[in-house]
Amino acid sequence: MKSAVETLNPTRVRLTVEVPFEELKDSLDAAYKKINQQVTVKGFRKGKIPARVIDQRFGRGAVLEEAVNDALPKFYTEAVNEAELNVLGQPEVDITELKDGETLNFTAEVDVRPALEIPDYSGIEVEVDAVEVTDEDVEKSVEQLRERFASTTPVERAAEEGDVVTIDLEAKVDGEVLEDGIANGVSYTIGSGELLEGIDEAVKGLEAGGEATFTSELKGGSAAGKEAEVTVKVTQVAKRELPELDDDFAQLASEFDTLEELKADSRKRLANMKQFDQATQAQERVLEKLLELVEVPVPEKLLEDEINTRKHNLEHHQLAQMGLTLDKYLEIQGKTAEEFETETREAAVKGIKTQFVLDELVKKEQLNVNQEELTEHLMRRAASSGMSPDQFAQAVVEGGQVPLLVGEVARGKALAVVVEAATVKDTNGEIVNLDDEEETEAAEASETSEEKSEG
Repeated sequence: MKSAVETLNPTRVRLTVEVPFEELKDSLDAAYKKINQQVTVKGFRKGKIPARVIDQRFGRGAVLEEAVNDALPKFYTEAVNEAELNVLGQPEVDITELKDGETLNFTAEVDVRPALEIPDYSGIEVEVDAVEVTDEDVEKSVEQLRERFASTTPVERAAEEGDVVTIDLEAKVDGEVLEDGIANGVSYTIGSGELLEGIDEAVKGLEAGGEATFTSELKGGSAAGKEAEVTVKVTQVAKRELPELDDDFAQLASEFDTLEELKADSRKRLANMKQFDQATQAQERVLEKLLELVEVPVPEKLLEDEINTRKHNLEHHQLAQMGLTLDKYLEIQGKTAEEFETETREAAVKGIKTQFVLDELVKKEQLNVNQEELTEHLMRRAASSGMSPDQFAQAVVEGGQVPLLVGEVARGKALAVVVEAATVKDTNGEIVNLDDEEETEAAEASETSEEKSEG
């Protein structure tokens, strides 16, 4: 076999392959054997029909077609390996010449990963938010904890803002009660905004036994997005009472003995959260700078596939779970279809460029992934997916996704290397030192939130 490579553009090549006919022998033998098992000829046992009889009865062309279909993938793979190409997706194959007993010639056009030149990235500088926890931050955190320990006491008066009401709901569309439009015994805090638009105004001023009707757009269910006439009946009004902020509350709500200890712990927790956010912000901004330094051509076919995958996942998985159509989602977001298309394309381009650049860095820096790192990453992914580690691991293995997970970890390590080399300052002008674990976790958190460009 002889092969040659022609570069059509930075992300696409054409392979020209010439195969001497004698190299088709194994595929021809396999073709005769396969046809032997599929046909019957009077006077011959099944599977024992001579090749010349098959040629006479069914045509040499049928045998050649079967042989070529069997041989093409093998010779294409050999040509790819010989040229050391990093191909993307499936090739477009064209048989240019097939002469029985002489030669098989074909071409294969396929997208390839572009050759990238990673420049010196040690000069990257970025600014991130300073880690500052104010007294107001601490007070807000403690207040949220206090809210969780609120108690309710039934009262015999009209419902007010902040009260917890128990209500029955009935929704009608076009005068018909929806099958999933009845709910009884629903607990709702007035002013929380957790139910239907207009419900706060409807229930305020009602006592137990009171009833009101209002119009609202349904957020979910069989009639999501439609205007409905909603009847709400209040069966109980209860007053929310917050515990006093004192040492007794600290002992009730935490392992601490005093309110001051509880506040000190809240301050520490908030600082840790802000440090993680800072590391994530550093990683994102360093990545942006890195992508600016590297010229990354994007294969058009890969880009279109990535855009379609992102749209499909949004429309048929994320929005479907919320009972929303794409049009309704865009309306809520205040975006036009054109703006959505532009944003999706930009995100897809960034995702592909990020993967190409980080994969190149993995090679350049000779980064490897050990079993411990892979296991830690698997545990994180399992937690974010809502599956047990065993379930997630089984799904990954059965789906042949282990290489993808290894790639995610390697890319996280590559980005951590760049962040470590970069100069990161906070808004106060102070140098930020990110420890490796925090930096890698931030990189992996960002990596797993991105839709994968391949696979």
